[in-house]
Amino acid sequence: MSMLTTLQISSSAMNAQMVRMNTTASNLANMDVVGSSEAEAYKAKKPMFKTVMETYTNNDFQASVSVSGIHVTERANSKRYDPQNPAANGDGYVFMSNVNSIEEMVDMTNASRSYQTNVEVMNATKKMMMSTLQLGR
Repeated sequence: MSMLTTLQISSSAMNAQMVRMNTTASNLANMDVVGSSEAEAYKAKKPMFKTVMETYTNNDFQASVSVSGIHVTERANSKRYDPQNPAANGDGYVFMSNVNSIEEMVDMTNASRSYQTNVEVMNATKKMMMSTLQLGR
């Protein structure tokens, strides 16, 4: 495996974590959105990652991380009696989003740490490449 392959793998992982961070930010931004039915209420979204094995031999290994899709969570939306709300249905209920703020904050922390780990992998690889070039002097 070449050092450039290491950089490519870390780069694809960083892109995947950025999608995860953006999805989490969207979920948190829509946490207080209500709807007049469960179908209209906001549903939390989660990215699905996939390992793409491009080459896998004894002499060469190339892989990457890709986002295979965005999954909408199946958790039920809770309803709250709020007849004064303009979004209330005929019975006076509004349906809350199914976003769990604690779960989203944990997801955001994990994505941030994974991203930072890949930055450190890239920096270590860059140092190794520079050291290798210095040997040639």
